[in-house]
Amino acid sequence: MTQPSGENLLRKFRILIAPLDWGLGHTTRCIPIIKEFLAQNCEVLAAGDHQQERLLRAEFPDLPFLPLRAYGIQYSKKNLAMKLISQIPKIIFRIRHEHSWLKEALVAHHIDAVISDNRFGLYHEKIPTVFITHQLQIKSKLGRWSENILRSWNYHYINRFTECWIPDGDGQNNLAGELSHPSEVPTIPLTYVGLLSRFQTLLSPGSSQVKHGHLLFILSGPEPQRALLEDKIINDVSHYPGTATIIRGLPSSLSTIPSTGMIKVYNHLSAHELRQEIERAEWVISRCGYSTVMDLVALQKRAILIPTPGQTEQEYLAAYLHRKHIAFTAAQKNFSLPGILVEAKEFNYEVQTSAAEGKLKLAIQNFLSNRTPVD
Repeated sequence: MTQPSGENLLRKFRILIAPLDWGLGHTTRCIPIIKEFLAQNCEVLAAGDHQQERLLRAEFPDLPFLPLRAYGIQYSKKNLAMKLISQIPKIIFRIRHEHSWLKEALVAHHIDAVISDNRFGLYHEKIPTVFITHQLQIKSKLGRWSENILRSWNYHYINRFTECWIPDGDGQNNLAGELSHPSEVPTIPLTYVGLLSRFQTLLSPGSSQVKHGHLLFILSGPEPQRALLEDKIINDVSHYPGTATIIRGLPSSLSTIPSTGMIKVYNHLSAHELRQEIERAEWVISRCGYSTVMDLVALQKRAILIPTPGQTEQEYLAAYLHRKHIAFTAAQKNFSLPGILVEAKEFNYEVQTSAAEGKLKLAIQNFLSNRTPVD
């Protein structure tokens, strides 16, 4: 990075990183980005709601954090698509709000660049801004015509940014299929930065640290579907003859479920504790959120993925990953732990190596080259 002159010589390049609040996966996949910017001698600020702040401060205790209003999207038990469509005006309002927020934050905090994970309003004409997404193509159950409309709407906002980073490989060795490799792409420069996981590959399949028969359930995602799946799992696992750990995905909740000698239940675990649980599990059973998928692939774990009903992205990913033998998948409606385990044991898993290793470091190096603080 070119050295600044004059009064800017003493100041590092200041990056604002702001993930979307729709699930914590957007936040967790920003962890390796924050680490890499810090490693490349930048100053990093983060923005988001209180749950995102809690998660990031667990990894970076001294990280400056700016409050940024959540989108607060509501979900439905049945017609999720219609529920989301009804909230489009609210989404547009939030986009406009965060764009105005950025204009004020840029002046108040001397921000030199922005990395936005799926926050459409964090673009600016005076500083470089990066939009992060694995979902260039938004899937729809209404057919290709509706997907074309959604893609146009998506690109309308993405093209306002300086460039777009995609957390996936750029060839056949990819995890997101058509989501990250659509037939038409945005007009701004695209960079495939490889998998963004807070974990590094530590174990190989068959490691001695794996506990035979041990199950790990990782719950996440919007209510009420998170709770509906939790009820099914609690009922089934109470009859399981082995050991299991259940992580409820409720970092801020005061309600608890008591553990037993065989079944341990946690509302939330730190990244270090979660990695240890993943490593010792013979089977990881979780939602099909893309950030979770990247974490499991990074640790080369055999997974059983249950897409959130009505979330077309997760339903597409589940089918795609099952077809590529990367993960076994099952519908929540038909979930039965004994039957699922029998089918998963017969499934022909193909271990996926981490795609495009080192791409994130190179992308950030290129991003920082010949850039200096703006004030």
